[in-house]
Amino acid sequence: MRCIAEPAAAPTPAHLPTEPAPVTLRGFRTGDVPTISAIVAEALHEHYDPSLYASLGADWPAGFLVAADEHDRPVGFLLGVAQVAGESRVLMFAVDRSVRTQGVGTRLMDAFLERSRARGFHRATLEVRVSNVGAIRFYTRYRFSVIDLLRNYYSDGENGYHMAREL
Repeated sequence: MRCIAEPAAAPTPAHLPTEPAPVTLRGFRTGDVPTISAIVAEALHEHYDPSLYASLGADWPAGFLVAADEHDRPVGFLLGVAQVAGESRVLMFAVDRSVRTQGVGTRLMDAFLERSRARGFHRATLEVRVSNVGAIRFYTRYRFSVIDLLRNYYSDGENGYHMAREL
């Protein structure tokens, strides 16, 4: 078993960034739910009630970012919430498989962290599956560190890591 603190292996050609995807960042719209639900099912292996997205995004609409393609179709999103004083939390974050490694996740995370700072948050947190090595590597590049192991955290019983970083 590899310790999360060990350096990550060098990226393979499949994980190297390719040409940036032509996307724009915008806020969430209720019409985005079917596409976002499909991205969540494929990328996060979870299925949520469609009404959940709008209700979670209602408290901090600026924290719910959508990356849309040239046809205004969502190809990625980051749903951030503010549940703890002084802290933003990445509740859901996924990019469609067709545009991964094209900078979409980077643009979403950069915008989210900037919005978190602008709102006066001092810390950002998130949870990630222990098996999601690519996501863990991505978050580590953003200076997120593992602060806890969450046993049986996901609906299928998989463990998760609780990660955090100072803003």
